[in-house]
Amino acid sequence: MLISVAASVGVRVGTGSSAASVHQHQHPHLANGKVLAVPTVGGGFKGPSLPTAHLSSSSFKTAVAAVDSSSSTHNNQPQSQSNKYYFVVANAKFMLDEEEHFQEQLFERLRHYGERNKEQDFWLVIEPKFLDKFPNIASRLKRPAVALVSTNGPWITFMKLRLDRVLSASFEAASLEEALASNPTNLDFEKPEKWVAPYPKYEFGWWEKFLPPVSIESKV
Repeated sequence: MLISVAASVGVRVGTGSSAASVHQHQHPHLANGKVLAVPTVGGGFKGPSLPTAHLSSSSFKTAVAAVDSSSSTHNNQPQSQSNKYYFVVANAKFMLDEEEHFQEQLFERLRHYGERNKEQDFWLVIEPKFLDKFPNIASRLKRPAVALVSTNGPWITFMKLRLDRVLSASFEAASLEEALASNPTNLDFEKPEKWVAPYPKYEFGWWEKFLPPVSIESKV
């Protein structure tokens, strides 16, 4: 009797011409493409659970979309960034009228930048406003003061060693305009009665080539 029943079932499954019959045999809770409730052991009915593969794929896509969305939002947020500036400073008389190597160093560096089409990253600032942040330095300076400012820290270190009688530090500023802001002042150097050096005296105003651009000065 058991054998005949098994055979009967086998014949019905094997000879079914419709794939739907086989599918329904494998998933008895499906009828004509509709979801049916199936009885449970403890009584009552229970709806079929969704396929695990479908849930995993959907959840994964949702998680990826959430991560991509949050990353895009984070990257699009504007961020303020400060730049670091380095400087050496001394009184104007020493920097612009007495130190025999200073002018030569600046013009040589400017020529070097021009040959390589490199953007200038150093400037002279007369009576810089940023000295207000350095009371210990400001109190040791004769006024007016002049600072050599650059974004190139190693070069400023070299210039400090080269000039010797200067003070050095660094600071951060949100813009070039802020970093190079200055207080208005007039320079007036007394001419020596007798010039004994083998090289010609500096021409007054030679430093103007290294002052901040006019567009910057007009904003500060």
